[in-house]
Amino acid sequence: MDYFNAAYFSDRLEAWKKRSGKDSWSVFRIMAEFVEGFEKLSKIGPCVSIFGSARTKPDSPYYLLAEEIAFKVSGLGFGVITGGGPGIMEAGNKGAHGNGAASVGLNIDLPFEQHSNPYIDQDKDIDFNYFFVRKVMFVKYAQAFIVLPGGLGTLDEMFEALTLIQTLKIDKFPVILVGSAFWGGLIQWIKDVVLAQEKNISPQDLDLFVVVDTADEVVEYLSQFYKSNLIQPNF
Repeated sequence: MDYFNAAYFSDRLEAWKKRSGKDSWSVFRIMAEFVEGFEKLSKIGPCVSIFGSARTKPDSPYYLLAEEIAFKVSGLGFGVITGGGPGIMEAGNKGAHGNGAASVGLNIDLPFEQHSNPYIDQDKDIDFNYFFVRKVMFVKYAQAFIVLPGGLGTLDEMFEALTLIQTLKIDKFPVILVGSAFWGGLIQWIKDVVLAQEKNISPQDLDLFVVVDTADEVVEYLSQFYKSNLIQPNF
């Protein structure tokens, strides 16, 4: 191809103009998602966000543990926010629903594995097209992150929360990793390589999260944390 051909650059310029127009209009779609999320979630009261794999089966120990955690955390007065899909998300909504607490699902349009689970309150089932808008809702309206075993999406949400706390963009709030057998290898790598070898974080960054194995440990940590901290949106 002749990259100095005037017709080629003219065609590219026209394509860019068309794309720029589409990008401008996408601002309004993004704003609409923020407005709907803020309006609905501002009314639900204190909640925790529960994360984990969409692929976890209902007979998995982690599914049952997520359901138990959601049920017991609901007893402290928290509602539960999940990504709205199957697996750990379904378990979180099921536990909250079973205890009569607010059960929120922040769904996302995906080409695979995502559909609303049946335990979300009908008026709290919100659909998103944009991951970044959805993640803002998880953080803004949660008083804790409870993270069970999951894949890339779970890791993304966990590390984003830790980064926001580390950089003081939001107030510190509980980030609770559930399942020491699952998280142990990652945490050891963070300690040995990220901290000790490369010195890419500070020792106090390891205090941004805790690791537990039982629902009672989750309840105890949340109870102790909020004895001295107000329950309110994070930013």
